[in-house]
Amino acid sequence: MEPVNSTEVSEFFLKGFSGYPALEHLLFPLCSAMYLVTLLGNTGIVAVSLLDARLHTPMYFFLGNLSILDICYTSTFVPLMLVHLLSAQKTISFLGCALQMCLSLSTGSTECLLLAIMAYDRYLAICRPLRYPVLMSHRLCWLLAGAAWVLCLCKSVTETVIAMRLPFCGHRVVSHFTCEILAVLKLACGDTSISEVFLLVGAILLLPVPLAFICLSYMLILATTLRVPSAAGRRKAFSTCSAHLAVVMLFYGTVIFMYMKPKSKEARISDEVFTVLYAVVTPMLNPVIYSLRNKEVKEAARKVWGRIRTSR
Repeated sequence: MEPVNSTEVSEFFLKGFSGYPALEHLLFPLCSAMYLVTLLGNTGIVAVSLLDARLHTPMYFFLGNLSILDICYTSTFVPLMLVHLLSAQKTISFLGCALQMCLSLSTGSTECLLLAIMAYDRYLAICRPLRYPVLMSHRLCWLLAGAAWVLCLCKSVTETVIAMRLPFCGHRVVSHFTCEILAVLKLACGDTSISEVFLLVGAILLLPVPLAFICLSYMLILATTLRVPSAAGRRKAFSTCSAHLAVVMLFYGTVIFMYMKPKSKEARISDEVFTVLYAVVTPMLNPVIYSLRNKEVKEAARKVWGRIRTSR
């Protein structure tokens, strides 16, 4: 029998939920509906933020970036996942796998930083209101958002190249529904220590550090709001902070579970359920929690919709 050439793998089989046909039939309409809501909600946020001049502020600039990120992030894997839920042919090319891995890592990492930037923006707006226009200038907004996108893209390209250059020795069954980097690394028959070190460093820089910064920002916000004399003002501030922190905890909690938990040799269905949770549910909830509950966004949406109707 000839030895398997380590470079022979030209495509991967995404096992996903193939062992659970009943779960596949349940997930298809559920994930389709959530993806549609994600696209409509986040596209609406971006459109309203661009079309209404009153929303041309740092807060809505970052919300627009978050909405674009959520659309890009879910679109890296949900369409293919939906196809695979209905098909027995669950394959993806080697290049397609690398591209999906890179884009998922990049957009997910950028969201970690963007959530921290948004917390800093809210801290300046609430705790330093008089100096806010100077401290959070238009130029700084573009610099912070651009740096987050570019740095995370460079990091993700590096991690993807290191992972995909490893020999796979003919192993092609990925125990996941996407080309998730940890699932792909389990197929490698070479030394994965360099890739694991890069992932660990990236996980530390993008998970505990920004999360600590977010918590500190909101603690300072809460301390400031406690000194607000108006009870209605305090209730509004507490409600806003709790809603934002709920999404932050959902996103960071599931990501930390996925990337910093002890590795197991056998893939578990719980890992994939958690991935669906942070990758599909959170982007769907973001428009509701961050924007659609905001009176300014509602008024701007009505104004834009009315303008569209009258122009017909």
